[in-house]
Amino acid sequence: MPEDAADLVSLNDFEERAHGLLDPGPFAYYSGGAGDEQTLRASREAWSRITLRPRMLVDVGDVQTATTVLGTEVSMPVLLAPTALQRMAHPDGETATARAAAAAGTLMTLSTLASSSPAEVASAAPGGPRWYQLYITRDRAISQALVDQAVENGFKAVVVTVDAPFPGRRERDLRAGFSVPQGIDAPAITAALGRTGGVTVEEFFSIVDPTLTWSDLERFAAECPLPVLVKGVMTGEDGALAVEHGAAGIVVSSHGGRQLDGVAATADVLEEVVQAVAGRLEVYVDGGVRRGVDVVRALALGARAVLIGRPVLWGLAVGGEQGVASVLELLRLETANALALLGCASPQDVRRAHVD
Repeated sequence: MPEDAADLVSLNDFEERAHGLLDPGPFAYYSGGAGDEQTLRASREAWSRITLRPRMLVDVGDVQTATTVLGTEVSMPVLLAPTALQRMAHPDGETATARAAAAAGTLMTLSTLASSSPAEVASAAPGGPRWYQLYITRDRAISQALVDQAVENGFKAVVVTVDAPFPGRRERDLRAGFSVPQGIDAPAITAALGRTGGVTVEEFFSIVDPTLTWSDLERFAAECPLPVLVKGVMTGEDGALAVEHGAAGIVVSSHGGRQLDGVAATADVLEEVVQAVAGRLEVYVDGGVRRGVDVVRALALGARAVLIGRPVLWGLAVGGEQGVASVLELLRLETANALALLGCASPQDVRRAHVD
């Protein structure tokens, strides 16, 4: 970490510092949402509306943050969400993030649009647990090639994003004139396409299959050698359908407010999805988590763990691997503090009665 980073005491501080370090285009791409950014704003604000109900005189002398996700042990109920093109934030990109996540004892999800290949990430952090995020493409051979890379490199699950048959209209990108900087590539995609580089975000979305249905997902899950999670579920109805069509887990997600503007905050729909699933699979949530108290709120509403995206990018921009490590440790400490003050010795002790 830079010597002047000692004053970064919250995830919001990391965002402010990253804003001053990143070029306008990449910062707009990372930070912006779709349309008027109603959902982007709501995603952060909604957590603060969930009030906590702490219980007193509970033994919290030894608070542990560890939990499991799909049977994998992690140090805290905080995972790393898939975020694209991390080399725009730091030259080491996803390899630095993977090392930091592994050192922190938690799990990283690698984006299909990563600027490092699955092999590079696996080599950088061979002991770190990791999932692979996938967009299913029109040409299923491309999707299969991406899954093959994930399997070959020790990824433990595939996270299928289902809320982006087309990209949302992200006006910050347009105003900033964003384009992927020269020399930064999405190697998993270019390899699957038989190229050496040069795929743009727009071109990539042109190969994503907009006709995908639940039947297609069920077929994919049945054939995939890894457990399949469905990312982008925002209703109880779709939560129930995910169970019925072979999902191993659900990520309640609005794509960081980058797809359909005007949808509810994930904090507001999480419990609806959890109730529809009725314990038949694990439910995760992302979107606007910036504090340890947000983590315990999510646990109380039924999430197994949360995923964070943008804060990881801010840490990466500020200090590379050490910046990401600092973000994760800060959130772990905040989560431990929130658990203790709530009257819980572990994530498993958090109950619905702990929130109002």
